[in-house]
Amino acid sequence: MHRSTLVGMKNLLLIALIFTCHFAIAQTANPQQYKYVFTVAKDGSGEFKYIQDAIDAMRVYPLASITLYIKNGVYNEKIEIPATNTDVTFIGESVEKTIITFNDYSGRGKHTTFTSYTAKVSGNRFYAENITFANSAGPVGQAVALYVDADKAVFKNCKFLGNQDTIFAAGENSRQLFLDCYIEGTTDFIFGPSTAVFQGCTIRSKTNSYITAASTTPGKKFGYVFIDCKIVADSSVTKTMLGRPWRAHAKTVFIRCEMPKQIAPEGWSNWSNPANEQTAFYAEYKCTGEGAATDKRVAWSKQLSDKEAREYTLDNIFSNNSLVKDESGWFMQLRSKAFEWPELKKQ
Repeated sequence: MHRSTLVGMKNLLLIALIFTCHFAIAQTANPQQYKYVFTVAKDGSGEFKYIQDAIDAMRVYPLASITLYIKNGVYNEKIEIPATNTDVTFIGESVEKTIITFNDYSGRGKHTTFTSYTAKVSGNRFYAENITFANSAGPVGQAVALYVDADKAVFKNCKFLGNQDTIFAAGENSRQLFLDCYIEGTTDFIFGPSTAVFQGCTIRSKTNSYITAASTTPGKKFGYVFIDCKIVADSSVTKTMLGRPWRAHAKTVFIRCEMPKQIAPEGWSNWSNPANEQTAFYAEYKCTGEGAATDKRVAWSKQLSDKEAREYTLDNIFSNNSLVKDESGWFMQLRSKAFEWPELKKQ
């Protein structure tokens, strides 16, 4: 190849490299070139008619927080905010009339509990206000309204409507805050492994069953914490339990909550496994109402002392050192084993 041709090719490569670097710098140096406010309206007065279309139009890993304004309407769609869509805020026009709903459930086609959600939120630092999340499948089994495994997620003045498994508070190291929300359901309607605080919320039990089913990761200091909440029960309910352990190390605490007469005197269940009594942590502190009497609570539950209760601040609950126990050196635990095909069972 002629020398001049080689020089020309090198120059082209150099120009391409410079352009690529410049473009990469521009992506991070000029945040103003991207869109950070979106609108959705069913009546066509917004930029989008569907919430998922707006999500899909958002820049991933944005350089500033993104806000989606959602006008009143019933949005009959299944939505997902992926882990790459961080720092997203949803603001509804009104909690009563801004409704996201779908009707998937476990057993519908190939759906399981974990794919039955109406909304799945995985992008960290998500914030929602004045939104209703509903699963309209009815009492057909597990049917999730909200699946949230995002860390530092906040829901303020939101409603969560469903039956069994209404909220899946997921993510082993995820932290979520539900502030002044309304949550209803039948069985295990708040479940999962995250560290979640429910403050000033109304919790409605619709049948004789269990409110929570935490699966707190072993080693975490806090699982579910209900602070200054009001628990209500339908008139048809005669006995409902505060919680049962979906996994052995479940942690659930009710602090200064109002409890109706329908709360079972024993309060808590071991999920038919006495071994769970040695590992689960179920506690209450200065709760009120007819269902708050402690004299018949299961012996393995706890009433917090004043000193212990003072540890239940948002700062403490959500601090990094309250999450999974120290696992430094995890990368040294390499598992090496020679390939060995399992012996097939003889027919």
